[in-house]
Amino acid sequence: MKPLEFALSINGRLVHAAQTDAAINPATEEEVCQFPLASRAQLDEAVAAAKAAFPGWSSQSIAERQRLVKGLGDVIEANKEDFIDLLVTEQGKGRSAAEWEIGGAIYWCHEIAKQSLADEIVQDNDENQIVTRYTPIGVVGGITPWNFPLLLAIWKVAPALLAGNTMVLKPSPFTPLCTLWFGELANKILPPGVLNVVSGGNELGQWMTEHPDIGKISFTGSTATGRRVMQSASVNLKRLTLELGGNDAAIVLPDVDAKEIAKDLFWASFANSAQFCVACKRLYIHEDVYDEVARELVAYASTVKMGNGIEQGVELGPLQNKMQYEKVKALLEDSRQNHHKFLIGGELPDSKGYFIPVTIIDNPPENARCVVEEAFGPVLPLLKFKDVDDVIRRANNSEYGLAGSVWSNDLNAAQSVARRLETGTVWINHAHQFSPSIAFGGHKTSGMGIENSLHGLAEYTNMQSVLQKKRA
Repeated sequence: MKPLEFALSINGRLVHAAQTDAAINPATEEEVCQFPLASRAQLDEAVAAAKAAFPGWSSQSIAERQRLVKGLGDVIEANKEDFIDLLVTEQGKGRSAAEWEIGGAIYWCHEIAKQSLADEIVQDNDENQIVTRYTPIGVVGGITPWNFPLLLAIWKVAPALLAGNTMVLKPSPFTPLCTLWFGELANKILPPGVLNVVSGGNELGQWMTEHPDIGKISFTGSTATGRRVMQSASVNLKRLTLELGGNDAAIVLPDVDAKEIAKDLFWASFANSAQFCVACKRLYIHEDVYDEVARELVAYASTVKMGNGIEQGVELGPLQNKMQYEKVKALLEDSRQNHHKFLIGGELPDSKGYFIPVTIIDNPPENARCVVEEAFGPVLPLLKFKDVDDVIRRANNSEYGLAGSVWSNDLNAAQSVARRLETGTVWINHAHQFSPSIAFGGHKTSGMGIENSLHGLAEYTNMQSVLQKKRA
């Protein structure tokens, strides 16, 4: 396994910091190791290294950049088992979930490395040629969250570098370890300065968003923090990609087979202990099948083991950090005080670790905190509906618009509902299907910009039109 010693990666070198903080295992609340807190001077050094590396990197052929981005996937694959162990330790998820994330990081590197943005010939005749081309921005800052720390870092690193940018990457201070190690391994593959990895607290993110030599910020996190990123990035009109919060609704129409969909509905709602921006957080069920779907969902939930991810058979782990644990605890307490009915869960275990049991709440009021707020933890309200127009209105009555899902054996009916949802992604009869070739982004306060697909790759470029007159 990777030795638990971690450093910043700046200009191709490992750099230690004067200050450190403790990485905590959320399943045990015990310290894993210390990790470095970059100073402002070290951030400046990282940005300067990225800026100096940009001319050489951006002038490399697309084939060479593709080769090296694929190489990042190869080096993760070569250390796959150690990355899985480290991810379980620092993030808390079960082993199968960690395998999914690390496998996804490898796959994204390999698939993004096949992409490219061709020049667009707008006009080409005897007199004029007009070409629109995609040019790199320069130094990109990536700020990543704690729920999928390595995979969501790769979602930013791979397209940013492929497009010809250089990068400064900051992982969440709750889950810095996999990303710091990835930076260490990347030093052996990429030219110095192309990818710099610096860890630190919230102040480091603020310094990045304000830095005059960073031309774009790609941020994944809460909507509240996204607003602050947007505000501070205005100092030099940084380009922005913001993948923010969600309060995703799933709508179950009356023709479903409750037993058949219960497992998929459960994982749509509770995968990664619901620490998932696109988790189903409001489950609307038609009154004709409400009781049956609720019963089957509870029955399946009772078969899923929660615990320390290193233990065999554990499918759900703790919440990743104490801050989030306290937020979800407060939501549960609010439901208790308002006499909501718990179909399962609701009681906290008296043991170490930030564990919140799978909790399903029976038809609370539409204005309840557990309905209105994004829990980002395993608390799910079931909500009854009768009329399709009414449930679409209720689903759309949110500041968020990240994703949603519709469940029905009548695909025409499902399509009709899906097209009326105000979200960036809608799944029909499944959830959480992602691909490097599928555009992903939010509506309303769930963010701006696109990740993945050629649209996502283009987010890391400026468009330039070249107009040439062929004859005087």
